[in-house]
Amino acid sequence: MNNSTRFNRRQFAAIGAAGLAATALPRAFAQAAGDFPNKPIELIVPFQAGGGTDALARAFADAGRKHLPQSIVVNNKPGASGAIGWNDVINARPDGYKLAVVTVELVTLPPLGLAKFTYEDMAPIARLNADPAAITVRAEAPWNTVEEFLAAAKTKEVQVGNAGNGSIWHLASAALQEKTGAKIAHIPFQGAAPAVLALMGGHIDAVTVSPAEVTTYVQAGKLKTLAVMADQRTKGAFEKVPTLKERGVDLSIGTWRGIAAPKNTPPQVLAVLRTAAGNIAKEPALREVLDKQNLGYAYLDAAEFQAAMAKDATAFRQLIEKLGIKT
Repeated sequence: MNNSTRFNRRQFAAIGAAGLAATALPRAFAQAAGDFPNKPIELIVPFQAGGGTDALARAFADAGRKHLPQSIVVNNKPGASGAIGWNDVINARPDGYKLAVVTVELVTLPPLGLAKFTYEDMAPIARLNADPAAITVRAEAPWNTVEEFLAAAKTKEVQVGNAGNGSIWHLASAALQEKTGAKIAHIPFQGAAPAVLALMGGHIDAVTVSPAEVTTYVQAGKLKTLAVMADQRTKGAFEKVPTLKERGVDLSIGTWRGIAAPKNTPPQVLAVLRTAAGNIAKEPALREVLDKQNLGYAYLDAAEFQAAMAKDATAFRQLIEKLGIKT
């Protein structure tokens, strides 16, 4: 074998190795992206168990079994109208293994001075739901119409429970107060579920939470919903409940719920989560839970959800300034 032959073989081997390395690089990156998730994903619910937000989270986690190789574990971290749970996720390692159920309070708390974060500290994955506020009282309450309730509230202060200072249900009752002149004492709780339990126990006069949070008790005949704060009536169990607009009060206000990750989560991880969320949203089992809980299905993909949050951040800041709410 001459030197020329050895050189050519070495050169060929080197070129071949370089070529193999070049083709291996993208494959390695693809494998790295494909490794997610390789352990369970924690989904933080920033309110107590039992409410609509919790029900949505658990339905999402259950439906996720078909679309992710790892389970989604729901963890309730209530307090400060959602701020405690969201701060936990915002400050977590942005690797996709700790997510949050986000609600409209993500954009209402900052202008109230109750949170230093903004919606831009989260990377949206998908919106799943939107619901109006509703005025609900005990079944034995003396008011059978929203007109009767408001007339009574103009002569004597009523205690209305909400999901915490600065929560959307607090803003709903404050807006109702401003629109109608009703005398309302706003009573905060660590979520809608404990507010509803307080109503059941006779400790407060009403709640302004969504229909989803009172469905079970309304259907059992223990509570009655007098009106919903929406442009149109709510379908299902509440289709006979009038809107405030039908009763001469021009007020529509409500919440939305979705899934988000910490800002700076890698794009390839977000892509996996967003694809999974889109598929989970189509699952009949998820829709069945939403219908049963009277949770309105309102899916938006990540880009649409981001735009909706930006729009709501502006709208609620203006509403809070108009109402002069101080917490």
